[in-house]
Amino acid sequence: MSTHEAGVRWARATPDFLYDTYDRGHTVHYASGASLAASSAPEFKGDAKKLNPEEAFVGALSSCHMLTFLAICARKRLVVDAYEDDAVGHIERNGAGRMAVTRVELRPRVRFAPGTEVGAAALAALHHSAHENCFIAQSVSTVVTVA
Repeated sequence: MSTHEAGVRWARATPDFLYDTYDRGHTVHYASGASLAASSAPEFKGDAKKLNPEEAFVGALSSCHMLTFLAICARKRLVVDAYEDDAVGHIERNGAGRMAVTRVELRPRVRFAPGTEVGAAALAALHHSAHENCFIAQSVSTVVTVA
């Protein structure tokens, strides 16, 4: 139905190429024209000031969930004024004993427009539907929960 492209560019910037010292900095270029400076996570000898793949993964899940949630609300004529999420991903050993992002907790806070009444059960149902229809969530084996 559609394709989405990203390019990664890295070049050695250190005189040596040893595990403890080589530079993990790289750039991710997207077909949209956006570019992001990236690195590995600080726990893996990366630059804490740059986006890392694990953060990007958590952000992609959170963003996809939000966009799906907003689309569902718009179709149901439930007017959303604001949406915030402080998602957390956990790197742990998976069932095969390998390190993986095993869990991502989404913690969305939604503010509906005055006059738009959505009870707790209806809100939970909207989030469930958003999760079931989020392209990214449906593409991964990571457990994604909405708290």
